[in-house]
Amino acid sequence: MIYWTALQAIVWREALRFIHQRERFVAALVRPLIWLLVFAAGFRAALGLSIIPPYQTYITYQTYIVPGLCGMILLFNGMQSSLSLIIDRELGSMKLLLTCPLPRWWLLLSKLIGATMISVLQVYAFLAVAAGFGIKLPAFGYVAIAPALMITGLMLGALGLFLSSFIKQLENFSGVMNFVIFPMFFLSSALYPLWKMAESSVLLHNICAANPFTHGVELIRFAAYLKWNFPALGWTVFSTAIFTALALWGYNSARSSKS
Repeated sequence: MIYWTALQAIVWREALRFIHQRERFVAALVRPLIWLLVFAAGFRAALGLSIIPPYQTYITYQTYIVPGLCGMILLFNGMQSSLSLIIDRELGSMKLLLTCPLPRWWLLLSKLIGATMISVLQVYAFLAVAAGFGIKLPAFGYVAIAPALMITGLMLGALGLFLSSFIKQLENFSGVMNFVIFPMFFLSSALYPLWKMAESSVLLHNICAANPFTHGVELIRFAAYLKWNFPALGWTVFSTAIFTALALWGYNSARSSKS
């Protein structure tokens, strides 16, 4: 019961923070919508798509990038959760949380779950707006993607948690934007299929194929069309375990005492 109470309290705190930061919700919607409605219109003619799994027919470019934009929301929110941890550390509330008489791994996991649940809700808000513009998933796809969104969100949130253990000052967060978020997003299958990358550069194709974000996006893409992608699932779960272990190591008592 103590563990459950702590989880509820931390998740509720994340929800309250999100409610009081309405601009964060708007930003999470505006960013992918710009890509969907503006950039996709320009790329549509340049990037022709062949029939690739999980699609069984030709699709529009807007349809292709919707799973990638869902991943974009999870990625940016995962990094933003690390930003909130840095702020909490500077204000002293993080130290107060970690002195709670509960295992540190449970407190950090609760924080991760809370942030991921908020990210998933934002993805569904984006999908609702996209549906209003005529870009829809299969009816049951909206339900089927929930586990994929949660797993991918946990992976990206754990990465943000790990990074936050090393970022000591808020001013250094812009470096994370440039050297983590953008490479992960652009060197993935979010905006273009991997076979397109192979046509231009085998090296870039291999980098994209090794990118954990690519597997998260493909997991979402296949789930949206009620299909399994076991390699993507395996790599996403594996990456989640690795990033979570690194995050817990980064926040262990020895390292925290130095911060």
